[in-house]
Amino acid sequence: MLAFAGSILLTGCAVGPQSASLFDLGPLHTQGSAATETPLPAISIAEITAPVWLDSQMMFYRLNYDNNQQPRAYATSKWTMAPAQLFLLRLKSRLSQAGGVVVPASDGAVNLPVLRIEADDFSQVFDSAHQSSAHIAMRASLFDGRTLRAQKMFVKQLPAASADAQGGAAALALASDAIINEMAVWLATLPAKK
Repeated sequence: MLAFAGSILLTGCAVGPQSASLFDLGPLHTQGSAATETPLPAISIAEITAPVWLDSQMMFYRLNYDNNQQPRAYATSKWTMAPAQLFLLRLKSRLSQAGGVVVPASDGAVNLPVLRIEADDFSQVFDSAHQSSAHIAMRASLFDGRTLRAQKMFVKQLPAASADAQGGAAALALASDAIINEMAVWLATLPAKK
């Protein structure tokens, strides 16, 4: 009987922790792309910088009703890559889809303005246990060499359909697309390089 109980215990340990659910921003659709009436300039896009706590695959949330100064991570839900990387891939695809010419800054394209983005927030915020929203804050700076041509802060908050990781991921995808569309309009309306 003791041997049987020991084998059940070992079997339970072999199962191990629950595997993580992986999320990204979903497929890129042609509808709702970053369309502008003014053509987009050709630009280089640098890697997006993010604070250390946000530079990982962890999906973060905050509890406004408990302690909104404490970012927390879902235990069994993660991004497929860091949110800044997901946003960057989406941005490049959307701008290209809208007719823009996009070159990675690492390729060293000469005479192209460089778009640098800093991610300040990319998280799900709970106002109660049953109500949450996506929060994204990005600061975009367009440089000509070392000269700052323009800078703008983009902030978006959208409600999540459900108060869980899946609802947060979907709302963050919609908020990302909304910010990317706003960035495209901003880039298209900037004065040309003098």
